[in-house]
Amino acid sequence: MITFSGEFLQTWVISLLWPLTRILAVIAIVPILSHATIPRRVKLGLSVLLTIIIVPTIPPLPQFEAFSLEGLLILVQQVIIGFAIGFSMRLVFAAVDLAGQLIGLTMGLGFAQFFDPQTNGQSTALNQLLVLLAMLIFLSLDGHLIIVSAMARSFITMPIGLGGAGIDAMQIALWGNTIFSAGLMLALPAVCALLITNMALGILTRTAPQLNLFGIGFPITLSMGFVVVALSLSSMLQPIIKFIEQGTDNMMQVSVPKHVDNK
Repeated sequence: MITFSGEFLQTWVISLLWPLTRILAVIAIVPILSHATIPRRVKLGLSVLLTIIIVPTIPPLPQFEAFSLEGLLILVQQVIIGFAIGFSMRLVFAAVDLAGQLIGLTMGLGFAQFFDPQTNGQSTALNQLLVLLAMLIFLSLDGHLIIVSAMARSFITMPIGLGGAGIDAMQIALWGNTIFSAGLMLALPAVCALLITNMALGILTRTAPQLNLFGIGFPITLSMGFVVVALSLSSMLQPIIKFIEQGTDNMMQVSVPKHVDNK
């Protein structure tokens, strides 16, 4: 009969618990894999599978008890590292979502919002379309494989232990500024065209007060918005690809701290 000692079970649990925590943190926030439509069992199963694959390649783990103070500190550290890796890629999709919101509100789609289970907030069909487009581009660029590669590399460059995560929090905060600049750059052509349309409608109503602004303005603005989005959709592809490539570079930078690069 095969028996397992308490020390063996503790070593086995630790060897899976800490890596699993980091991988779960990444999957909980990274685009596509964290989507609310994916069942939690699938996310957990994928995390366990990746942990089993990655664990044999990581450096030796520190010899701490899993539920000691040191073990809990390491557990928290793994969550922070995982969130940092996933958040650096999440910024790209936040920028695309912001662009869709700006265009939709300028078109007058503010009344046509619906609940988005991913963000737990209101969303329009237009920004859902742009986010879906960004997801398809992300998958076509093997973004899901880059995520797995960044997770596996992080265990080599930032091994599990109390030596410090080596994450540049200020750099991640600066990347957050790109949400607004990137989102505005994507939405600028459509917003400018709709602004000119609204100005023309304003001049028209000023010269002909008998016209019903709400009766003719909304259909014109909505139609003009769809035409501009359809014409500018192809020109949005290259900026979105550039943002995704920048996001993957940022994610790899998070998984390789500065002190490792200097070596």
